[in-house]
Amino acid sequence: MVNKLASGITLSVARLQVAWLALTGQPTSGHVRFGFLLLLDLAIALFALYGALSLSASRQPVPANFAEFVALGVLMLAIAGSFVALGLYRSLIRHMGQQAVWDLARAVTLATLSLVALVYFADIDMSVSTPIVFWLILFVGTGAIRMVMRTWHQSTLGKDARRVIIYGAGESGRQLLYALNHGASYQVVAFVDDDKAVVNSVIAGRPVLAADQLEELIVGFDVAQVLLAVPSATPERRREIINSLVGMPVHVRTVPKISELVAGRARVNQIQDVDLDDLLGRDPVPPHPELIDRCIHGKVVMVTGAGGSIGSELCRQIIESEPAELVLLDISEFSLYNLERELRGIQIKRGLRVPVVTLLGSVRDEARLESLFRTFKVNTVYHAAAYKHVPMVEHNIAEGVLNNVQGTLSAAKAAQRAQVDAFVLISTDKAVRPANVMGASKRFAELILQGMSQLETPTRFCIVRFGNVLGSSGSVVPLFREQIEQGGPVTVTHPEVSRYFMSIREAAQLVLQAGAMGTGGDVFVLDMGEPVRIVELARRMIRLSGYELEGESHGADHIDIEFIGLRPGEKLHEELLLGTLVTGTGHPMIMRAEESAIPLEEVELAAAELYAACQQINCGEITNILKQYVAGFDGHEPWYDFVWVKQGRVGKRSRQQTAPENVASFPPQDRLKRNP
Repeated sequence: MVNKLASGITLSVARLQVAWLALTGQPTSGHVRFGFLLLLDLAIALFALYGALSLSASRQPVPANFAEFVALGVLMLAIAGSFVALGLYRSLIRHMGQQAVWDLARAVTLATLSLVALVYFADIDMSVSTPIVFWLILFVGTGAIRMVMRTWHQSTLGKDARRVIIYGAGESGRQLLYALNHGASYQVVAFVDDDKAVVNSVIAGRPVLAADQLEELIVGFDVAQVLLAVPSATPERRREIINSLVGMPVHVRTVPKISELVAGRARVNQIQDVDLDDLLGRDPVPPHPELIDRCIHGKVVMVTGAGGSIGSELCRQIIESEPAELVLLDISEFSLYNLERELRGIQIKRGLRVPVVTLLGSVRDEARLESLFRTFKVNTVYHAAAYKHVPMVEHNIAEGVLNNVQGTLSAAKAAQRAQVDAFVLISTDKAVRPANVMGASKRFAELILQGMSQLETPTRFCIVRFGNVLGSSGSVVPLFREQIEQGGPVTVTHPEVSRYFMSIREAAQLVLQAGAMGTGGDVFVLDMGEPVRIVELARRMIRLSGYELEGESHGADHIDIEFIGLRPGEKLHEELLLGTLVTGTGHPMIMRAEESAIPLEEVELAAAELYAACQQINCGEITNILKQYVAGFDGHEPWYDFVWVKQGRVGKRSRQQTAPENVASFPPQDRLKRNP
């Protein structure tokens, strides 16, 4: 019995400690503040009783005898017990909401019932109206104290908080306000909205003003950020709003789009930088779900280079179409591990049950690839394994060409022998009249697939060619954001350089749809609108981050743009087509390019020469071979390859015939003889 009593006391003390910690946010010895608030509530209760009795004409407001003094003490204990029991001291005052008001009403009601019970059992003379007045005064008094403390707490936090304006006074804007009120990072000063029906109204004490007053509000309230809370707006409307904010000295951020909120992938209080899609100067290409599912749903799908930017996004979208099995191949153990964990989380969140197989290996190992295709009975292959960073390949020519050329030929041959249904190569606009080895190697990879499609085979080979992918590894957007966060300068290669851009999700959707439309040797390109000048993209990002450019005078901090010159292998403008002959497809914004091909036998002979030159690290020979077969690859010199420079061979590019013994060192499937 004694042990139970001791345990009960210990548990009660622990509960009080937890209540104090929740109330104050920090532990303290003696529970001084907890006791102070409890005593304050009891003082308000005494005042409420005194006021209720004073308003009653039936008796004096002070106790008349010892019994009434005892009854008063019992009442105070009952009030303290009811307030503690109903959790008034477990709630954080700074986070009080509607539930806290109901808890307070219940506690005050219980205290009033205690008063009624004492009056009845102690036979104290009191009017019928006294408990009602007591309830009103106690509820208003204790509630007012809590509101004052909450207001004081928020005002102290607001000293260091960033002042923000919420653009959008709809449901998402209100939810965002309530979420920000529970933190110390942001202080919302106002709403702005385009809807005249809500302008000049008030939401939770914040005025709703017209959008044309935004710049005046930013300056007048020293606002640091504008939070865009219009998740259901169309892409066109979002871009209009963002364009209207570009010239203002304020950091523009946004809440997730309505599709992400509905799908459960995000919450309204997840504030983020402006979405990459909103940086594009065109509408995203809408996908056709039936095309995406045609090569995926219920089939075994393999993605090579699965851990890369495009490969990983392909996997995220493929798994949503519920393939029979998803096979991931990558040479990077760490990338594969991270992707597997992410896909497992997606499956748990969406309730999917797709078997995911992670395989380590190189696409240059043809025998292993064929074994994998046959073992897993692969139906569709998306070949995303490639070296794509232009300067990196310029510095490592031999490895770049081996990976992009030999890897593609090995994967295509293995797929053809294993009778894979569809093989899709991810290519690039840099393959069109390339100015760098990376682009030339990707065009050669396209020639391989065009040649493979000449065979009598059930495998459909097709190529997908698109521009730069926003947010991918090596993209300018992550680089610009990092430079902006560090205070600049933002580095741009040339004032006139321009590129085609698309979002990484859009790129992956194009690849998946092309696999369904390909008939053999197809080169698919996306109608990507007009190319984007990189310097304009940089200016847009700087302004949306709340900084000014040189010469602007809004008073915000400046970030300069620095022109550093074109990097090795770069050109001012990219192209998507070698010629002008294009035809439509089943998708209104996907085109099929009609481009010349080379017989497979000739391509294989050239590939064998490339392999031998790569093994010798003969960069001059490599570029000479590529110049012979890749249209537009003229004038390139291997000035930047690290090994080539270190060996002192720059400029010594005399063309040498590749000896048969050089070819013999490659696997049997790569030993191809020349025609007599």
